[in-house]
Amino acid sequence: MKGRKARWVLWAIAALACSSVAPVEPATGDRAEIGASDFTPVLVPGPRLTRVHVAAFRLDRQPVTNAQFLSFVQRHPQWRRDRIPALFADDEYLSHWAAAEVLGDAARADQPVTRVSWFAASAYCEAAGGRLPDWYEWELAAAAGDRVMDARANPAWQEQILEWYARPASEPLQPVGQHSPNYFGIKDLHGLIWEWVRDYSSLMVSGDSREQGDPDKLKFCGAGALSAQDRQNYPILMRIAFLSSLEGRSTARTLGFRCASEISQ
Repeated sequence: MKGRKARWVLWAIAALACSSVAPVEPATGDRAEIGASDFTPVLVPGPRLTRVHVAAFRLDRQPVTNAQFLSFVQRHPQWRRDRIPALFADDEYLSHWAAAEVLGDAARADQPVTRVSWFAASAYCEAAGGRLPDWYEWELAAAAGDRVMDARANPAWQEQILEWYARPASEPLQPVGQHSPNYFGIKDLHGLIWEWVRDYSSLMVSGDSREQGDPDKLKFCGAGALSAQDRQNYPILMRIAFLSSLEGRSTARTLGFRCASEISQ
């Protein structure tokens, strides 16, 4: 109970912190528009549901870069690594930068920013006129191949993604935008970094089907007991396992983000 209460306290404090971020000119470049879709996700909210409706939204065509995040912390110094409270980021937050406002050789300007907490990523997106994408939005965008809206059944597509997971994590990150755009005109959803989503804490899945629909799990997740529809879709399940292991203050060497925004009706 204490751990659950602490998580909600963190979310409440984060909401207050993000609300104090003054708007700035969006620095993430243009966002691709993705139309409304009835989508079959790997995870579903319950055993009787196989599809979810994803409303139309916009998503950054590329991940946020070191240069863009540097501009953000210069405008909002409360998110510098030497000023951010420990409640909002662990000790590795932006630790690869040479200084609080200096990138250095280990963080090139055109590389995706990483070692950024959920709280910092959320604040950046709000300042850039958006928000972090929800998981279903991210999964919908990431399911696309270069010519089709849903390439998940293509073994070659899955193999290409799995090859990225097999690479040593010690390799330097490539600049953003080096991969070909997918069906929606979005790059680097696979093959570069892991990415935060707004509802990362509700992504819980068990390998034991007897645990799906467990009432205690339903209360803990908030979004409902999650079940995997396609347990052969290992790339997505690996991302779910990674994100569900994180806390809002967590950072990682290959964990970055991109922003989304609503489409006015």
